[in-house]
Amino acid sequence: MPRKTKKAKLVLDRDKKEQLQHLANSRKAPVREARRASILLRYSEDIPITKIEEITHVSRPTIYKWVDKALAMGIEEGLKDKYHRPREPVITEEAKAWVIDLACHKPTEYGYAAEMWTRSALASHARKYGPEAGHDSLKTAAKATIQRILEGHPIRPHKMAYYLEKRDPQFEQKMAEVLCVYKEVNLQNEAGKTDTPPSVITVSVDEKPGLQAIKNKAPDIMPKPGKQSRVMRDYEYERLGTVSVLACLDLHDGHVIAQVHDRHRSREFISLLKELDAYYPAESTIRIILDNHSAHISKETMKYLASRPGRFAYVHTPTHGSWLNLVETLFGKMARTFLKHIRVSSKRELKDRILLGIKEINDSPVVHQWKKFNFAHAF
Repeated sequence: MPRKTKKAKLVLDRDKKEQLQHLANSRKAPVREARRASILLRYSEDIPITKIEEITHVSRPTIYKWVDKALAMGIEEGLKDKYHRPREPVITEEAKAWVIDLACHKPTEYGYAAEMWTRSALASHARKYGPEAGHDSLKTAAKATIQRILEGHPIRPHKMAYYLEKRDPQFEQKMAEVLCVYKEVNLQNEAGKTDTPPSVITVSVDEKPGLQAIKNKAPDIMPKPGKQSRVMRDYEYERLGTVSVLACLDLHDGHVIAQVHDRHRSREFISLLKELDAYYPAESTIRIILDNHSAHISKETMKYLASRPGRFAYVHTPTHGSWLNLVETLFGKMARTFLKHIRVSSKRELKDRILLGIKEINDSPVVHQWKKFNFAHAF
């Protein structure tokens, strides 16, 4: 039987005990504070030091250290470390600035093969070339030293984020044109339907290329109560090719017209235009919001449009502005619903499943609207 310690007993009132219990069970408090709270709580319950050591996996000297602090200065002081700096920092501000400037350039500029810095590579370069640049304090710089310097500004040269460069000099003007069309459509929809067909019908058109027909090599295993809660799928699969979806979203009633093809060329796009021509009233102009894909403006497509004068009107989104096209919200809905984790036995089945998904959307159509209009930067 373990002998009891000769140290004084730690007496806690109800509030202090509840405080320690809450801290010991907390998932948000620092681990060291939660562990110390657990030690002090067990010590106050007269649990032997040996037993506390087994439960908390903390060494006996450390347990004595925090018990002594709590007995001497109270619970609050006994839980926390006192701030101390054993010595003044040796890395000068000039050396830190040199490291930050280094991190703001690519490693290739210094003769390395890597595209991006790692903290270890920065530390190695700083140790090697820092003293030559007049920063002797960097001659023993470690990875942790570099990390603290970077966090002080902060920059993260080991991380990559992507952005979209505006390469269209008329981006704002084209964006304003698209947003004006959406505003007009919203007003038209709010006015309600009339007995006569509208003079202009606005649709949003785009393609979703590269949809893969993927076949399982082993059947999926469905959930079974008491055995497994999820669908189980073998990791091996077979690629059967890809298809492209050409979709037209009606901005007035949410109706979708879509075609699925093996390729996306002018002839496939013209096929979609012909279906639109047959679907909508002959006396209406079909205004199409679309991007500058080569199939949309090819000679073959222009020849077809010329054969139907006044029937179609293009409104182009700016280059790298596909996010302005409302049909993208339809593609997002497709990706989240019937295309998610889809597996098929053939490309034909993939096409049929996509068209079935479009039919399900048309059974309960939703009008897609652009709700936020900000023209401040467009004029």
